[in-house]
Amino acid sequence: MLRAAYRSGCAAVLSCLFLGLHGCSPEPGSQDVAAFLAGHWPEPLPPQGTPPTSFSDLEASLAPQACGQCHPAQYQQWRGSLHSHTMGPGLLWQVETLGPAQSNDCLRCHAPLAEQKALLARDMGWPNAPATRAPAYVPADLHLQGLSCAACHVRGHQRYGPPPGKRANPGTPHGGSIAAPGFQDSRFCAHCHQFPQDGPRLAGKLREDTYAQWLASSYAGKRNCQSCHMPEGRHLWRGIHDPDMVRQALALELRLEALGGHEFRAVLEARNQGAGHHLPTYMVAKIDLVLDLRQPGRPPRELGRDVIGWTADVEMTREVADTRIPAGGRHVFSQVFKAPAGTGWRVEARADVRPREHYERMFQHNRQHLKLSEKSRRLLDQSIAESAGTHFTALRVEAGP
Repeated sequence: MLRAAYRSGCAAVLSCLFLGLHGCSPEPGSQDVAAFLAGHWPEPLPPQGTPPTSFSDLEASLAPQACGQCHPAQYQQWRGSLHSHTMGPGLLWQVETLGPAQSNDCLRCHAPLAEQKALLARDMGWPNAPATRAPAYVPADLHLQGLSCAACHVRGHQRYGPPPGKRANPGTPHGGSIAAPGFQDSRFCAHCHQFPQDGPRLAGKLREDTYAQWLASSYAGKRNCQSCHMPEGRHLWRGIHDPDMVRQALALELRLEALGGHEFRAVLEARNQGAGHHLPTYMVAKIDLVLDLRQPGRPPRELGRDVIGWTADVEMTREVADTRIPAGGRHVFSQVFKAPAGTGWRVEARADVRPREHYERMFQHNRQHLKLSEKSRRLLDQSIAESAGTHFTALRVEAGP
């Protein structure tokens, strides 16, 4: 995948057949969305090739900062998104142990540009790394920029984007852009958010299955991925890491049932009212449902807890439980408890989110069992600290007798 890293004449010619690059551009409107996406996301992405001689250094650059010169709002939104951190310490510490082949499986989505893979190969000293330095239009840290602007919008130095847009025009910066309806189709996101049928599975289920979950929901054909995760075209991509997004997706309803004497049953219903896929969609995140007994002047006493999520062992070879809530579905958790004498007590239910729960367990396990270089160990420790710092409480509800 890393061969012919920065320039490849063959790759450029082949991609020309699909994408309409310089000198061989079909009318974009003649391509249906499926054909466009098949060409836009070939496996692997070919190198960009040599920039047009008419391009300035800024126009030719693949650096996100260069895009930000004319698209400041989108650049700032991207900088605050998880897309800009897909090559953070949580993945970088693993590269040393995974090696070239397995790392490239990760880079398919975390840093998909051929130029990014070449830079990482040079950093790691892999055998198939390019012998020459990257050309000027490839910034030295591009592989650390994650899912960058160019990964979605640039093919063969031609810019693509959603309508409304302009047909390629030599008189505008970087030759203008080509408007492609595929950018407004959920299948655009499926390239990274849906494994193929022969992809890795756990307990018979694809590990990455978000697009199929959406297809099976009532949202399919009504709302696409972009309408929730890129509202008004903003480059936000917020999800389980964002409290507001969780509150839009999850609803809690708590009721108490008197069983006689001082015994009660607390019944907590959690509904997926706003996510067009399972909640959470992957095995990484977990939502803890916690019931606490609260009395005036006393600290809260935990009555019980339950977990919403897809739980696996750290090697992802064994499923422990799958309690994810499908779109429009619900999850019920109940707990019998003995109430205190007197009045004024209440039961509080809350939803605590651990967006990186699986990584936390996996990182801690590997910290104890793997022999790592000092650099990788520092990155791993940073990953552990960052993951633990992502916890938050999304919702609270109360009920009394």
